[in-house]
Amino acid sequence: MSTAKAFAATRAEGRAALVGYLPAGFPSVEGSIEALTVMVDAGCDLIEVGLPYSDPVMDGPTIQAAAQQALEGGVHTADVLRTVEAVAATGTPTVVMTYWNPIERYGVDRFAADLANAGGAGLITPDLTPDSGPEWVAAADARDLDKIFLIAPSSTDERLAMTTAACRGFVYATAVMGVTGARASTSELAGPLVERARAAIRDQGTDLPIGVGLGVSNGDQAAEVASYADAVIVGSAFVRTLLDARGDRTAGLSALRLLTEDLAAGVRRG
Repeated sequence: MSTAKAFAATRAEGRAALVGYLPAGFPSVEGSIEALTVMVDAGCDLIEVGLPYSDPVMDGPTIQAAAQQALEGGVHTADVLRTVEAVAATGTPTVVMTYWNPIERYGVDRFAADLANAGGAGLITPDLTPDSGPEWVAAADARDLDKIFLIAPSSTDERLAMTTAACRGFVYATAVMGVTGARASTSELAGPLVERARAAIRDQGTDLPIGVGLGVSNGDQAAEVASYADAVIVGSAFVRTLLDARGDRTAGLSALRLLTEDLAAGVRRG
């Protein structure tokens, strides 16, 4: 399924989508596939598969710890694509979240082809902007892959308009200044950022969905974000749940299911 179909379905239900993230290879390749499948079964509408990277400058300590564990376990880009293939086989749209350097090393066109062949829906590129990534834009357009770029509270109106116009699938609004991580309260910057992005998207004559990532860690926070966003993006809370299980597979998957169900109920309340 494409992200467009998923958003059409959630909009028809009058609610936001729940987007869940885990790095491939954490706690192992098979373990990440199992965990992501649990998240799908418990209510995630879209999945982000992280490509572990050795220099994750935008990630907080929780995701850094998980990525490091995956790298120490020997995860490779081929394992990321295998994870995408397994999750996409559930019928849930699956995108890759990655820094740009690993894609350049792999080969941009080669990665786009392999991602499409694995059933992946697209790519989230936190450190690549549309004007600095023409090779990716061309490769994605050739295969109808989603191009999901980030906007932030610091984005100028001009930059915001350029970025949203270049996106396909959805826009990723990162509404917390600084690195990623679960937080006790949601950001006051998120709502105004979404309003600005919606105005730019309306001016372009489209209704491109906007997903918000800002450290949501429970259903109540998810409901708050879902009241103004098209998608609630959750990463660190899922990763922390597995880290807290300290290798206990059964306990980790059980806690992951409970968290997902709470978040899924939250987006429905919102």
